Amino acid sequence: MFFDLLAKFLNRKPRSVDLNDPFVVQAGMLKGTTVPKDIEKYTLDKDTGTEVKMEQGEEKKYLGVTVSNKKMTVFLVVIISLLVGLGVRAAYLQIGRGAYYYGLAENNRMRVEAIPSTRGIIYDRAGNLLVTNVSTFSLAMVPIDLPYGEEEREEALNRVVEKFVLNGDEIKTSLGNVPWNYNQGIIVKDNLTYEEALKIYLYSGDFPFLKIFTDSRREYLLADFAPSLSHVLGYMGKISDSDHESLEGMDYLKNDRIGKTGLELSHERDLRGRYGNKKIEVDALGFEKNIISREEQVDGSNLYLTIDLDLQKSVEDILRSHLHALGKKKGAVAILDPTNGEVLSLVSLPAYDNNLFAQGISFEDYGMLINNPDQPLYNRALSGEYPSGSTFKLIVAAAALEQNIINPYTTIISTGGLAIGQWFFPDWKAGGHGATDIYKAISESVNTFFYYIGGGYEDFEGLGVDKLTEYARKFGLGDRLGIDLTAEGTGFLPSPEWKKETKKERWYIGDTYHYAIGQGDILVTPLQVAAYTSVFASHGVLYLPHVVHQVEDALTKNLSTVEAAVVNEQVVSRKNIDIVRTAMRLAVTQGSARRLSSLPFSVAGKTGTAEWSSTREPHAWFTGFAPYENPEVVVTVLIEEGGEGSEVAVPLAQEIFQKYFDLKNNQSTIINLD
Repeated sequence: MFFDLLAKFLNRKPRSVDLNDPFVVQAGMLKGTTVPKDIEKYTLDKDTGTEVKMEQGEEKKYLGVTVSNKKMTVFLVVIISLLVGLGVRAAYLQIGRGAYYYGLAENNRMRVEAIPSTRGIIYDRAGNLLVTNVSTFSLAMVPIDLPYGEEEREEALNRVVEKFVLNGDEIKTSLGNVPWNYNQGIIVKDNLTYEEALKIYLYSGDFPFLKIFTDSRREYLLADFAPSLSHVLGYMGKISDSDHESLEGMDYLKNDRIGKTGLELSHERDLRGRYGNKKIEVDALGFEKNIISREEQVDGSNLYLTIDLDLQKSVEDILRSHLHALGKKKGAVAILDPTNGEVLSLVSLPAYDNNLFAQGISFEDYGMLINNPDQPLYNRALSGEYPSGSTFKLIVAAAALEQNIINPYTTIISTGGLAIGQWFFPDWKAGGHGATDIYKAISESVNTFFYYIGGGYEDFEGLGVDKLTEYARKFGLGDRLGIDLTAEGTGFLPSPEWKKETKKERWYIGDTYHYAIGQGDILVTPLQVAAYTSVFASHGVLYLPHVVHQVEDALTKNLSTVEAAVVNEQVVSRKNIDIVRTAMRLAVTQGSARRLSSLPFSVAGKTGTAEWSSTREPHAWFTGFAPYENPEVVVTVLIEEGGEGSEVAVPLAQEIFQKYFDLKNNQSTIINLD
C-alpha cells in the first residue's frame, strides 16, 4: 500500500488550477501545476480573519509547501533504505543467528552442568593399592556470570583477589581464552583448605560467579617406597587447549585434568569413565533454582596390573645398589613372562615422585626435573634407545639358520678378526677363538663368526643388510611393539638408503659387519630386547608385552581380562630356535655368563657390551630366561656406560633371578590373577 502511494506520487501528471477553487491559497503551491502568471496572491489577515492581498516581498509568509519535491524524494529513498536494512538485519538475526542468540538467552535461564565421574584406581597384580583419589576443594569461576564489560569484569576480579587473598595473575591465566559465555566453572585455585572453602562459600552471594567444587586429585601411594612406579603409572595434568581440541566431541571440559604420561594417559578413557550432567534453571544471578533433568555419571574402571609390587621394589633396590657401587646413576630392567607377554617389572633409574604433578608442580620443581642431566622423567626401560651390542647376535644366528647359510655343524676359524683392505674388524679376544660353531659363537660371543654369517667373507655368502633388517623386524625391532604404555621408543635399523641420505656416504661391508654384531647405528630399547629374548624362551612365539591384566567395571564389578596377544606365532622354526636356546644355555654353563651357573635353577642368556663413544664407557647388557627347561621369566638388564656386560650386568641379573624365585617360593604376592 505504502509503495503504491509512493509510486503514484512520484509519477503524477501536472494539473490545472481552478482559480475559483476556494482552497487555492497560492498559485504554484505544488510543483507541476499550471497557473496563469498574473494570478494575484492572497493571504488571511491574522487579526480580522478576512482575505487580503499580499504585499510584494511577503510572498513567503503564507501557508503552503516549503520542501521541494526533489528533497522529498531523497528523504523517502533514505527512509526506504533504512527500512530495508532493518528488515535484512532482522532476518539475519532471526534466521542466520537465531540458534546462537537463542542459546545465549537460554543460558540466562537454563544451564547444563557437568557431573564429574570418579576416576578409576589402580592395583598391582596381587591387589595392592597403587593409586587412589583424595577429595579436595577447588575454587572456580563461571565466565558467563562475570560482568560483561571489560572494566567491570576487571573490577570484579580485583575484588575477589583482595577479599580472598588470591593470585590475580594465576586467575587471569586460568581464564585465558575461555569465551565470555562459557557456562561451566573454570578452576582458578586447587587444593583449598576447608577454612578457605567455607569463607568463599559464605560470601558467594556477593560474588555469584564463584563456585566451590568438591574435587579430587590423584595420590600415588608408593612414590616414596618404589619411585620407579612413577614411570609406569604416569601422572595427570590440566588439559591444554590442544588436548581439548583433539578430544572434541567427548565429554571433556576446559577445566579438566587428564592423563599426561604412563597408564594415566594410555588408559585415560577407562580410568575417566563418563561424565553425567544436569539441566538446571537459574535466576538472574546464576544461582540454581530447579533441576529440570539429570543424567547420572559412569565412574571410571579400575585397573589390575601385571606388575608385582614386591618384585618391582626388589628389582629397583638391586639396581640402585649396583649403580651406586659402580658410581653410575642410570640403568633399566625389564622382566617379562615369556608365555603371555605380561610385564612383571619395569624399572628405570633415576626416577621421580609423580605426586609432585598430582598436587600441581611448581615452576621451580619442574625446572629442576627437566634440567637434571640424569633425566629422571625419562623411562629408559621403555623409551631409551641404545646400540644392542652382542645381544643382537641371537637374531643374526636364528636368521642365518633359517636361511640355510649355516647349520649346527658349520665351523669358522677365528684368528682374532677379519681384514678387509686397510680395515680390520677384531674379535674381543686377542688371537681369536679358534674353530667356532654356532654354539661357541653365541656362548663366547665370537665376533668373527657373525662377520661371516652377517656380511660374508671371500667365498662365504652372508645374510646381507636386507636380510638382517628383515629378521630384525620379525623379532620386533625397528618399530614400537605396541605395549599399553605411552612414549615407547621405536629403536632404529640402519639401511644403505638412510646412510646415503643422512650421512652422504655409501654403505660399506664394514657397516654390515658392525650391524651383524649389534654395533654401528642399530638402536634398541630394553623392552625390545626382553621381547625378542622371550621368543627364544617360548620356542618361537612373539607376544605383545602389556602391563594391564584386568579391567574392573566400577558399577558391576565385572572383570574383563586382557588376553595375551600374539604378534608372531612362529618367528622362525622351532628347530632353529632350539639351537639358539641351547647356545644361550652354554653361555651360562661355560661362556660369558658363567657366574649364573651358581644359581639353584637353570638359566640361559646372552651378554652384550655396546660401544657407542670413543671417549666414554660402553653400555653393559644381559638378557636371559629361566628355568631353561620350562621358562617362566625373562630378565633384561642395561647399565648405561657400565662397561663389560659379563662383568657388570651379569651379577645384577644373578640377584634379580634369585629374588624372583625367592619371592615365588615364599608364596609372595606374585599370584595368578586368573
